[in-house]
Amino acid sequence: MRTIGSVKEDLGLEKRISITPETLKKYLSLGFSINLEKNYAEHLGFYDDEYKDIGANIIDSKKDVLEKSDIILSVNYPLFDEVKLIKNESIFIGQLDPNTHKDLISQLLQKKIKIFSLNLLPRITRAQSMDILSSQANLAGYKAVVESFAKFERVIPMMMTAAGTVPAAKVLIIGAGVAGLQAIATAKRMGAIVFATDVRESSKEQVESLGGKFLMVENSENLETEGGYAKETSDDFKKKQESLLAETLKKIDIVICTALIPGKKAPIILKDYMIKNMKPGSLIYDLAAAQGGNTEFTEVDKIVDKNGVKIMGERNILNKLAISASSLYAKNIFSFVSNLYDKENKKININLEDEIILKTLIK
Repeated sequence: MRTIGSVKEDLGLEKRISITPETLKKYLSLGFSINLEKNYAEHLGFYDDEYKDIGANIIDSKKDVLEKSDIILSVNYPLFDEVKLIKNESIFIGQLDPNTHKDLISQLLQKKIKIFSLNLLPRITRAQSMDILSSQANLAGYKAVVESFAKFERVIPMMMTAAGTVPAAKVLIIGAGVAGLQAIATAKRMGAIVFATDVRESSKEQVESLGGKFLMVENSENLETEGGYAKETSDDFKKKQESLLAETLKKIDIVICTALIPGKKAPIILKDYMIKNMKPGSLIYDLAAAQGGNTEFTEVDKIVDKNGVKIMGERNILNKLAISASSLYAKNIFSFVSNLYDKENKKININLEDEIILKTLIK
């Protein structure tokens, strides 16, 4: 298995790419040959001539790329008509959710295709260079702050003028995972007063190290999974959390929602009555929009006005940072392929004793 292929994504949904000119050089140095569909990344300013000069094979037909490649690299899941073209007993590496892509996975498995989903990477030190969730969430947290500040119709930092003092905006970050922590850091750098909340008590130190004030309900529950993600809370905890949030939101200008539970619909955290109590002119940016949203009113790719409070949510915020996101994603993918590659024998080795390989393989 020495030929790697990648085809154009549906640009209406996804602008990121799996192979950049930088990572192309690394694949070639390992001895792989690379097939790319014509105009693979021209929307990002990476033209076919650049890839060709480095050593890629530029192929006119998507069909030929999929049929002639041993390993397919992708950002999104494949379309059903693409599955029919992928070579039997090949390898597919991308982002497939076993809970929501069951039919696609079934079709791939019927063709004896080995499916690796980087969404399933174990959170261990050795997997950090492959961690697409962290690299992409980091960028999403940054961009959510930039987008919300651009729509907010007041200044962010405190400003002292002869005409008077303009107070700094107060920002609340809900969820202190990778996206939330980057949002805290970005908002703080831009002069906001930042608060953050998370069900994981372990987040407190990280939030405070970035200059944020940590808000948390006192509880005795263990609300962190072994993998380091937040898990669903009890009804009693939810009531206490709601009370704390409802009171806090009265003085907040901008809310960035990042709360997600892997493989499940996003939890509704900001209820109708909480939003009603927010100041007119405040804004909510919901990073969980594509999975249902953290508010009852979030609509994908729309700005909803609820009692003077704007609620924003996008299907794929990373499309607005596609070059940076592709650079990191492509490096994550290369690290994963490199881990599969037996350099001594110069072949792919699916070693199920390796935790990274075992946990990402969909059976």
